[in-house]
Amino acid sequence: MTMSDEEIDDSSAPLIEHLAELRNRLIWSATAFIVAMLLCFVVAEPILDFMLRPIENAMRELGNPHPVMQYTAPQEYFFTLIRISMVGGLALSFPVIAYQLWRFVAPGLYRNEKNAFLPFLIASPALFILGATFAHFIVTPLAMAFFLGFADASSVVSAILPAITDTPVAVTPEPKVGIDIVFQGKVNETLDISLKLVVAFGLCFQLPVLLTLMGKAGLVSSAGLAGTRKYAVVMILIVAALVTPPDVMSQMILFFAVYPLYEVSIFMIRRIEKRREAELRAEGLWDEGDPTE
Repeated sequence: MTMSDEEIDDSSAPLIEHLAELRNRLIWSATAFIVAMLLCFVVAEPILDFMLRPIENAMRELGNPHPVMQYTAPQEYFFTLIRISMVGGLALSFPVIAYQLWRFVAPGLYRNEKNAFLPFLIASPALFILGATFAHFIVTPLAMAFFLGFADASSVVSAILPAITDTPVAVTPEPKVGIDIVFQGKVNETLDISLKLVVAFGLCFQLPVLLTLMGKAGLVSSAGLAGTRKYAVVMILIVAALVTPPDVMSQMILFFAVYPLYEVSIFMIRRIEKRREAELRAEGLWDEGDPTE
């Protein structure tokens, strides 16, 4: 059976309305992002100083009283500030973008679906912020101290002696065969390490949200997740090796931070299953052979 021309015209009207609403939501989201990016660009240098604080502290602890970083191209520092503005603008405008997404999706949801989806919309950015904070204040300082810990001890001593005495100390250099290797950090490369750790931990901390949503949709079960723990351990280790710098310490920190979230996901899905079972039993619809029991 084919649709008449009038039926086709009537069915296209809601589609046009949805596309117009989607366009408006995208315009609001893009405008919020651009405004937030411009605001972040005004304070991009303080944000950069904040992002580079872990390596600064690591260099000071290793005996460099005046840490210096460099850039090797005229446009490098400017585009570094642009990158910071874009990342900061996305983070600052995320509540507006999430709100526009919610306003677009919510009319098509039932009341119980809204009540189920809204907590995850709130928990997702909260967990990302928690993971990013953990990465910046704990993981990044440890990683920087680990990487810079291979500095030559003699250069550390010669740098720290003048700083702890009132008068300059003359240190007679001893003859040395070979080439002195010193750290001359680039701003953009160091920022890359900090941003990668922040984003990696922020995304990995979304694991409970993802698995719990899958559990509510019936795609996974608590028994299934509990039975695949050994595979989950391997997968988390692989992800940790891919998204963190190539050192065992930061990879193990990510693993020991994410694996407990896997167990939390199992606990939350088990609670959802028990609540679902109680509702079905009250309605007389529970099947004793249900695999999620």
